[in-house]
Amino acid sequence: MPKVITSREAAALVQDNMTVAVGGFITYGVPEDCLVSLQKRYVETSSPKDLTLLHIAAVGDGAEGGANHFGEPGLCKRMICAHIGLEPRLNALAVSNQIEAFLIPQGVASHLTRAIAGKKPGVLTHVGLKTFCDPRLEGCKANQAARDGGHEVVELVHIGEKDYLLYKSMPIDVCFVKGVLADESGNISLKGEANITEQLELAAAAHNSGGIVVVEVEKLVQAGTIPANEVAIHGFMVDYVVVGDPAYTRQCLAYEGYRAEMCGALKIPVSEVAPAPFDVRKLIARRCAFEIQAGQLVNLGLGVPDLVGKILAEEGCSDAITLSIESGVLGGVTLGGTLLGGTINPESIYKMPDIFDIYDGGGIDAGFLGAAEIDAMGNVNVSKFAGRVVGPGGFINITQNAKKVCFAGTFTAGKMQIEIRDGKLDIVKDGGSIKFKKALEQVTYSGEYAAEAGQEALYVTERAVFKLTPKGIMLTEIAPGVDLQRDILDKMEFRPLIAEEVKEMDSRIFRDEKMGLTL
Repeated sequence: MPKVITSREAAALVQDNMTVAVGGFITYGVPEDCLVSLQKRYVETSSPKDLTLLHIAAVGDGAEGGANHFGEPGLCKRMICAHIGLEPRLNALAVSNQIEAFLIPQGVASHLTRAIAGKKPGVLTHVGLKTFCDPRLEGCKANQAARDGGHEVVELVHIGEKDYLLYKSMPIDVCFVKGVLADESGNISLKGEANITEQLELAAAAHNSGGIVVVEVEKLVQAGTIPANEVAIHGFMVDYVVVGDPAYTRQCLAYEGYRAEMCGALKIPVSEVAPAPFDVRKLIARRCAFEIQAGQLVNLGLGVPDLVGKILAEEGCSDAITLSIESGVLGGVTLGGTLLGGTINPESIYKMPDIFDIYDGGGIDAGFLGAAEIDAMGNVNVSKFAGRVVGPGGFINITQNAKKVCFAGTFTAGKMQIEIRDGKLDIVKDGGSIKFKKALEQVTYSGEYAAEAGQEALYVTERAVFKLTPKGIMLTEIAPGVDLQRDILDKMEFRPLIAEEVKEMDSRIFRDEKMGLTL
């Protein structure tokens, strides 16, 4: 029978040089009370120090929450994770080389928890070949501290005539995960969560490593009152239970209380979901929507791509396809920002390791992702740019395995003023940063790998659309009102291939009314 302890007592379990694993997906399923207490302990006592932090998805709110609590200098010596774009305090430590930063694909990190639990050497996969994860490029090392430290997380192996990457297992000393209910025997229920990530796998990995499993929950109930089919983690793996402070321990850090429409307990009318504002981002998402066919499994990433789900809802097309987020949620109306990872009216909630099995095997028909930098050969960077170390998240798993990928974002970056008048674009003031570059700071998507696999890839912006060819990217469409030379070619560091017939983008995209989209 596990012991019920306070979050401060849970924080005291962590000792110097331990490997600590933390569950959560952005602002969902975060053991926040325990993390707050761990940070407070370090600030007050300078202990523990030199930890290795492992987390799977991004775990943060863009400010102080989630894994940001590990952002104290000296608390961690190394982090191994998929994304720190919403963890500015850790990001600052990575950029200043105060911590060794290793960034691995999210699906790999998710499956690594299973490998650790099963005492396997690691995850053997094609995911990451010819990207910065490949040891022939950067070997997942995101900063100079990682390059200088001598630690390796991935190696290149050859089986038959093919190359693979082996991402290495590691023992876990302590894991912190969040549940909803714990009974007196330590059985944990996740009923009511908006997504289910790797709580079971992390607990199994820590338990089988001889480590400590701490589960933070919202409520303690009598033994035997959780139905067997709702027990997500059995009590034999749970060492300690923390009944969290309600101010921290909730369904999502980004809102207070409980939203039944986020976990499938009830459904609300889609009409209650506010439409996206008619702006440049909406134009891009609308153009992306034309690439979707009925019956497809579609993945949506963070940023402009997460608007595609709203576009489909506005057009009454949501029921014709299955939307998927790498958190494991299927169906519903997608949400963006710090609410990414959940949907309104989900149809099914898979575990995150399970959804990545489907992704890695080619189950995604169309994936919509962002792009920070693009080069002439169609390579894309989303993981390290403009002085930030972000990481790939699920980007590599999705983009290397989807049948079709669409990279969606504004043509330039920075402050811009673009108006939509009479069905045309008027670029009053362009963004000051070029995104179509001669050389990328980091390769997160390999155009060469995609061309070899025969993958269809599009690059969709508000003013132009490009497609990937074996010889590089080709301009195929421009927006009404846009000048090819002034607004496109002069704002690129290279000259793209240009189709014999460059089409004008569909005029319906540029009018503030329903497009009448059919899939």
